[in-house]
Amino acid sequence: MTANAYKKTLLTAFCVFVVFRGLVCAQSPSEAEALAAIKQATNPTTKLTAAEDFIAKFPASKARPEIAQLVANEIMKVKNGTVALTLLQRAQTIFTGEQEREALKPAAFEAYVIANRADDAFALAKEILAKNPDDLYVLARMTQVGIEAARKRDRKYAEVSLQYGLKAIELIEAGKKPSNIDNEAWLDHKNSLGQLYQQTAILYLAGNNTQEARARLNKAAALSPQDANNFALLGRVINADYLSQMKAYEVMPEGKPKQDLLKTLETVLDSMIDAYARAAALALGRPEYQTLLQQVIPDLTAYYKYRHNQSTKGLQELINRYRPRSFTN
Repeated sequence: MTANAYKKTLLTAFCVFVVFRGLVCAQSPSEAEALAAIKQATNPTTKLTAAEDFIAKFPASKARPEIAQLVANEIMKVKNGTVALTLLQRAQTIFTGEQEREALKPAAFEAYVIANRADDAFALAKEILAKNPDDLYVLARMTQVGIEAARKRDRKYAEVSLQYGLKAIELIEAGKKPSNIDNEAWLDHKNSLGQLYQQTAILYLAGNNTQEARARLNKAAALSPQDANNFALLGRVINADYLSQMKAYEVMPEGKPKQDLLKTLETVLDSMIDAYARAAALALGRPEYQTLLQQVIPDLTAYYKYRHNQSTKGLQELINRYRPRSFTN
């Protein structure tokens, strides 16, 4: 028996074994070799090219869904939105069966998100969640997409993003681990609970619900006490409340009610200063918070001076009071 014949015999025997085990196997040695080439490809482009070659040679192969899954997994590793979309579009032209399209959906979802294709991402998220309402990854991911849109003053998806975020929080707090994620991913989701509270607070704030936003930021701060964003956002919410009450104060006639409101405003102002001081304390010396620090310090300084006879004496001491010990060593 020649070497090639022996090799073909081994491949055929392997296929018989794999079929017996209930797995998909190529129907011929040449098909098996082509499938192996796809698996051995080391990057998304070469894997997709190998897949295209395979489908061209074996269009009726039973391995098509498996290959679509291999390609999808590889596309999901791509972090450049434009590149991911290009690869996805190529994949969608060759994988047209129902199982194949299902295999490509996670890759399509991720590509739409990182490419800032919000309309497509929300449409596909709705489709995915219709089949699996407890898909925690999709719920959390689309909450973040809604935040990014709201920051660009696009509030089209603010309400649905909020509902996704609330659902994600509900699942985590109830300990309902979805069947489609492993223990490590579940732990990551539980550790991100503070971030979800922060994100839902931002979405409530986008809808001018400052009361709910404030409650959720307090919860976020309790869950993630070293996240400066929580306290900066809390200061912003308190500031909105302060400015609203100040307008009412300015038009009130002189008298005891106005004096009482002034005392209330001073208390509100002090809580705002405290929140901004906490944010500054957590942001100092941390490169990821430098933009936040540049936004917080001017407001903190101005309001502190207003409450302390135009003096900043004691401000640094206030900030230092909230500096975590691990940051000061």
